[in-house]
Formats: sequence, C-alpha cells, structure tokens
Amino acid sequence: MSGAEKVVSVTGASGYIASWVVKLLLQRGYTVKASVRDPNDKKKTEHLLALDGAKERLQLFKADLLEEGSFNSVVEGSEGVFHTASPFYHDVSDPQLWYMISKTLAEDAAWKFTKENRIDMVAINPGLVIGPLLQPTLNTSVEPVLKLINGAETFPNITYRWVDVRDVANAHILAFENASASGRYCLVGRIAHCSEVVKLLRGLFPALKIPEKCADDKPFTPIYQVSKERAQALGVKFTPLEVTLKDTVESLKEKNFF
Repeated sequence: MSGAEKVVSVTGASGYIASWVVKLLLQRGYTVKASVRDPNDKKKTEHLLALDGAKERLQLFKADLLEEGSFNSVVEGSEGVFHTASPFYHDVSDPQLWYMISKTLAEDAAWKFTKENRIDMVAINPGLVIGPLLQPTLNTSVEPVLKLINGAETFPNITYRWVDVRDVANAHILAFENASASGRYCLVGRIAHCSEVVKLLRGLFPALKIPEKCADDKPFTPIYQVSKERAQALGVKFTPLEVTLKDTVESLKEKNFF
C-alpha cells in the first residue's frame, strides 16, 4: 500500500525510533508533519531534513508535550498520528527505570483518552531497540551495545529482548495501514543473554576488544520467549540479531562513538 497523497503526523520526530518512522513514511510517499521541541536545533533536525523526500513532503513543527494545545497544528488535517513523544527527565538515579515508567504511564493515558474520544489506537511495545542511528546523538537503548565494544572488562549478567529499530518503525506503519490492526503488539526479534551477544560480536568484529567474562560469574540463560505471531500477522519480518548487531556497531563507528 502506498502513502501517496496521504498526510500523517509524527510526534517527537527527532528521536531514535521516530526518525526511522519518518524515513520509512517518506519512502512510502506520505507527506509527514513532524513535531520537534526546537526546529532551530540542527542536532535535532538536520538528519530529518536530509532524508529522501524530506524537501518535498516533510514539514517540521515546534511542539512541547508540557504545553497544552501545542500539538494542534501538527495533527490538524492528518489521517493518522504516530505518537512517539514521551515526557522523560534524565536527572534521576535510574534513567532506564524512569524511561519505562514514563512510557507505561503515557500508554495508559493514551488508551483512556482514545476510548473516551472514540479514536482508533494501536500500541507498539518493543523490547530493547538497537540498530543503525539516524540521529547524531546516542540514545539510551543502544548504549549497552556501545559498552560491550568500548573496552569493558566484563559483560553484565542481563538478558535483553532485542529488536531492530527498522522493524519497530515498519511495524508502526504496517499497523496504521492495516485496518484490522488492534490492541497492543509486542515486538521482540530475539531474547538473548549478553553472553550470547558478546560471542556474536566477537565473530563479527574480531579486531575489537570485547569482554569474555560475566560481571558476576553466574550467567543466567533465559527460559522464556515472547510470541511473534501478532507482529508477524501485521507483516513484520524480524531482522536477525547478527545483522542488527553488525549494523549497530558500524553505525556507532561511523558516528565516532568509539
């Protein structure tokens, strides 16, 4: 299905996932109204304005979640809204925890609002999102990979639910284009402990110094899975973790993070 002649909105457009949503929407022919907190901040907008089709079909708007009514012009006249903006403050003791809390509260509020206003809503819930970066800044979810390739002595005893950022962005668009899409879609390409990931990284990048020892010597192998059926029914084809890791590391190197 083509997006030709269709107008859609993307909030928080300069973010990691949102930037890919904008890129894929433009590729499909959509006209995109995108909100950013500061359209004059080149770090937030240059990578968006450089996308194929941006000159003809991308419009940037200033909008702040904490200012009531500031999104009115962004969503006016749009057939759909990809709402990725979420209030999140970094000056906390555990940013990862507060990030998850902010997303949970935001989704809960969104379900209540859309139900009360009879708006059709679909929620996309990804695991730990990695993959190539379009934006020039490092985002929280890619940081664990950077730590593994940037001289760490040990790897953490953590199991992650990995998913490729391009698959997440694609899922957003497929959910919008599929009239039968409903409810929540959990997106996890592969569940893997850091011990598995460092093995893959060593095979992909033998010249890099990648830790061989677990931080507490008791690696726990995951025994659970997350169903892919609902996501695959939308048409999502999950990228193999090896491919995602390779593209993530190459992107981090290209942007001089290590």
